[in-house]
Amino acid sequence: MEQPFTIRSYRPSDRQAIRELCCETGFLGEPINPVYSDREMFADFLTTYYTDWEPESSFVVEFDGEICGYLLGSRKPLLNQLYAFWQNVSLFLKVLFRYPRYNDRSRRFIRWTVTHGWREVPARPRRTPHFHINLLPDARKMSTTRALISAYLSYLYRCGEKRVYGQIVTFESRRGEKLFERYGFNVMNRGEITKYKALYPESVYLSTVIKNLETAEPLSVTSRSRP
Repeated sequence: MEQPFTIRSYRPSDRQAIRELCCETGFLGEPINPVYSDREMFADFLTTYYTDWEPESSFVVEFDGEICGYLLGSRKPLLNQLYAFWQNVSLFLKVLFRYPRYNDRSRRFIRWTVTHGWREVPARPRRTPHFHINLLPDARKMSTTRALISAYLSYLYRCGEKRVYGQIVTFESRRGEKLFERYGFNVMNRGEITKYKALYPESVYLSTVIKNLETAEPLSVTSRSRP
């Protein structure tokens, strides 16, 4: 029998679960530890803005009372950019203090972030809502992905937004751009990212996908059944 999963809005009580899930999927869908050992810093960088400053724009997948996926979104690009500037300065100072205690792989990750990260990330539209998705392995199904995206797009429709973009990681064994094209997204650009080269020799790409909400029909899926 199929068991139900639920898509719902983010709640403050979800914060720790979101941070843990972020770290458990940070290395191409697997735990980030082999790449970067400082899970606290990793979660701060990728989740804090969404959970603390714009929680109303995020959604979670819940199954049997446990969070197994999330979509973190923002429809306030100016606030997001201002926060990112402040956060980059703050985290850089923290990293300088912790750097001597990091292992070689963590130091390599920091060096890549400082010297290559900003150059390898493909361009993205300004003043446009955005999102990113993470799911635990058991929740990586077409139905959960579609339900998450549908919930977020419906939210954007209600807010009167015109466009939305996301940046997705694609590699050999993971569906990527083609999956989002099924939801009406177009690939804006893509670039190869090299931060995983030491542990994953195949090519890994980061793609920017964008959707015009003015010419699309709203989707209104809030929950589905999960096998």
